[in-house]
Amino acid sequence: MSSVVKHYLTERQELAESADIAQAWAELEDLYTRKLWHQLTLRLKEFVKSDYFQRSNGLLQLYEKFLSDFEHRINALSLVEIILYVKEDIEDPNAAVEFLERINEKVKDNTEARVLCNTAIGTIKLQQGNLGDVKKLIEETEAMLDTVSSVSFIHAQFFNLCSKFHATTSYADYYRDSLRYLGCVDLVDVSVVDQQERAFRLGIAAILGDGVYNFGELLAHPVLESLKGTENDWLVSLLYAFNSGDIGQFELLKSHWQKQEDLVKNETKLFQKIQLLSVMELTFKRPSTNRSIPFEVIAEAARIPISQVELLVMKALSLGLVKGSIDEISKQVNMTWVQPRVLDLSQIKDMADRLSTWCKSVKETVHSMEDQVPELLA
Repeated sequence: MSSVVKHYLTERQELAESADIAQAWAELEDLYTRKLWHQLTLRLKEFVKSDYFQRSNGLLQLYEKFLSDFEHRINALSLVEIILYVKEDIEDPNAAVEFLERINEKVKDNTEARVLCNTAIGTIKLQQGNLGDVKKLIEETEAMLDTVSSVSFIHAQFFNLCSKFHATTSYADYYRDSLRYLGCVDLVDVSVVDQQERAFRLGIAAILGDGVYNFGELLAHPVLESLKGTENDWLVSLLYAFNSGDIGQFELLKSHWQKQEDLVKNETKLFQKIQLLSVMELTFKRPSTNRSIPFEVIAEAARIPISQVELLVMKALSLGLVKGSIDEISKQVNMTWVQPRVLDLSQIKDMADRLSTWCKSVKETVHSMEDQVPELLA
């Protein structure tokens, strides 16, 4: 044991504010003396989270006078997990970045550790407003993350950084990365306040995101439950309205969503989007044997004049939301395909009803064939 480490551990035990804290330091000394690096690492990971360090701000000293002595002997990922707490003691953001970059160099042979370290650096740079550096770091880190086979908490940290980066630049990217983040965490570990904020921002991003026409995954996620009974409860109803292309419900909720500046500024865009979703919903609900939709039906669902139906359908076709053809002579649209979506419960019920009808039709056909077989053989 080096003299620096011995003096530090002895001093910590003597100055401990309670017997429990003194015992904790004594346990660390014992594990260090016996060179039980794995057990020492596990104990440190718990100790750095304790209220003791939140009161004393001694984490940086813990690293400099103790952890740095044996950091090369412990798991690189675990080292970075501990370092993430240590860097909170560094008030200067630039100094914190320099500290993390030094650690990053020490764990360069461990991909997961580097991803976690890069994510921490990116978070600090994002707080400083260095968006260019953050974008470059995200691209570099994503390439590394692609080589990691199993999903773990480092994915959650990375996708959380990505969602924060895109929060003010791209609704669609924020929506994608936030769902990825939620897919990597247990909501039990996320505070109710954070759940509500995430759910609200996700809902707004889904509605405003370019190319986002599938709301089923969000509607099925339990994070939306955090909005129930709050002042933003209306957003869940609005999401269901968009998911089913229900323009009537969209207009009924106008008194709520008009209070949101982002939605008000994009009112025309919102209306165009829900019109496209109404075309998708019409196509989805039609039986496979009758996908010919009259212009009048589309005009009524989309709340537009018949003269604008062709333009709306052409836009839906160009975006790949549906496939089919327009029959100008008979004034109808012949749909052959609709973009796959995650369905909500009402849509699943519609599909179940159609499957039931199809099964009944097949049985009737089979019985009809059975009745006619003797006559054919005769």
